Amino acid sequence: MEDIAVGQLTIRFRVVGDESNGSVAIFEVIVPPGAHVPAPHSHDAYEETLVGLEGELVWTVDDTPRRVGPGDAVCIRRGEVHGFVNQGAETARQLAIVTPAAIGPQFFREMGEALSAGDPPDPTAIAAVMRRHGLTPASAR
Repeated sequence: MEDIAVGQLTIRFRVVGDESNGSVAIFEVIVPPGAHVPAPHSHDAYEETLVGLEGELVWTVDDTPRRVGPGDAVCIRRGEVHGFVNQGAETARQLAIVTPAAIGPQFFREMGEALSAGDPPDPTAIAAVMRRHGLTPASAR
């Protein structure tokens, strides 16, 4: 199992699209205290459901904040702008379920490279990676 570093986040795929005939991708998102999604965004080709396993993240979906801790879930529908932050003192871990499997490990590898390429990271490069994989940066809406 590959750990993919995306800024401060770690992504671990459990199921990729090739293993499910494209029906689902499942991955863990590991978020240390203070970390947040690198770029709020939306996606038009899939739904993303997050299930809290450890710790707590505050997800903002279309300007509405929602706390997701162990046993909680939130479904992000196509087109909804979203992002998250770990405001707690402990590392959060959530399971992401993407249906259909329109995103895979390559997106996260490329995003990790874009985030580590400069200080600060180049927002144009980040937006290009997102668009190439079917995500729309919130700043482009």
